[in-house]
Amino acid sequence: MAIFDLIYQFMDNFSFLILSALGLAIIFGMMGIINLAHGEFIMLGAYITTIAATSGIPLPLAILFSAIGVGIFGLIVDRTIIHRLYGRTLDSVVVTWGISMILSQGMLIIFGPSIEGVSTPLGSITIAGGTYSMYRILLFVIALLMLGVIYWVFMHTRFGLYSRATMQKHDIAKSMGINTNKMYSLTFMVGAALAGLTGGLYASTMAVSPNFGSSFLMPSFVTVIVGGANPLIGTSLSGGVLGVVNSILDILWGTFYGRLGLLAVAIIVIRLLPLGFSGLVEKKLMRGRGI
Repeated sequence: MAIFDLIYQFMDNFSFLILSALGLAIIFGMMGIINLAHGEFIMLGAYITTIAATSGIPLPLAILFSAIGVGIFGLIVDRTIIHRLYGRTLDSVVVTWGISMILSQGMLIIFGPSIEGVSTPLGSITIAGGTYSMYRILLFVIALLMLGVIYWVFMHTRFGLYSRATMQKHDIAKSMGINTNKMYSLTFMVGAALAGLTGGLYASTMAVSPNFGSSFLMPSFVTVIVGGANPLIGTSLSGGVLGVVNSILDILWGTFYGRLGLLAVAIIVIRLLPLGFSGLVEKKLMRGRGI
């Protein structure tokens, strides 16, 4: 049973880290914006899903609404506030922290300290005497699918081509006719939509409150920092490595030491690999090509 416990714990931790970090990684990797309101975007997604589901809307459709709703909200925030912070990384920390405070306190005033939640769907499965949630296994599959979809979008579409060009050489991309401000706005919207999707997916597994996003913020930042600037390569690798570390420590000593292990790994990786896992991979690729 121990091996199934370890596999299940890894799947759970991997999906949590990947889904938490994807939106943040895209915004930071593509725009250089440190979004401290990322947790509150996730919280908004959880509220939208919960309110929609308790109103009688099927849960999958409610989750879709949360992604769309938070994505539109992110676009509004970018067009009104964030677009003034392009290229001002440190300023973005202060401003997005202020946005996070407004969102969390606003939801507290409007809805109170908590709202009625929805139950976790799909039930559970028993393997070798152990009981495992089918929904959390589904989250692992969704995390893998999201990585595949994002890879396809950024590597095989015009939007992805323009986004990568804007990220790598902003001035050159602009001189070649790419509307870089539009690409930044779309990127922020996509990152916000992914945060909303994460909130919607986890709304049925946790108590929904104005502090809902705080559970996601630290793990997502650690995953992005360890992964490096490339939101595709870095997030996948860091999610896998951190998922293994977190799973082993969770089973041996509990959740607290699992989270402590994430921070310890982040410190070690930053010390040894300042550019993260993606920086290491890109350096290896460049050496392989003789660059």
